[in-house]
Amino acid sequence: MREKNDNVNHSGGAPEDGVLDLIHAVMHQYRAQQFQVLRDGPHDVTHMESKVMGYFGRCPGATQSDLARHSGRDKAQLARLIKGLRERGMLEGEADETDRRNTRLRLTAAGAAVQETLQQQAKLLNAKAVRGLDAAQRAQLTALLQQVSASLAAAPS
Repeated sequence: MREKNDNVNHSGGAPEDGVLDLIHAVMHQYRAQQFQVLRDGPHDVTHMESKVMGYFGRCPGATQSDLARHSGRDKAQLARLIKGLRERGMLEGEADETDRRNTRLRLTAAGAAVQETLQQQAKLLNAKAVRGLDAAQRAQLTALLQQVSASLAAAPS
């Protein structure tokens, strides 16, 4: 049985009051479908594992500390994720030549193949999300979301 989004935290007031609620609901739907693809797919990869693999796919040779700075995640949580991915043959590492305490990580061939599959699945889900919008509408949506993001970034804390 599918869960429906709850309306507990959704505003019923002015349209501007519900913009972030709607963005949240859309992201919830996207993440739920993304999770289903990961869960039901052939690779048995969790959401966080896919994020870690994506980072090292984009930044081969980065360290666990680099990932922690980039993601804002707890170093212990990342260490467990990295250890698991290394044990499963998805990541490999070598000691940093300038500081042997650091390990430079990269995807293995098997990890790169899984990451490629995950990227293809993400492309399909992204296409599904904007199906029914023409190119002008997609461009307008992108511009509007960039404006929302810029407004939030510029807002005083």
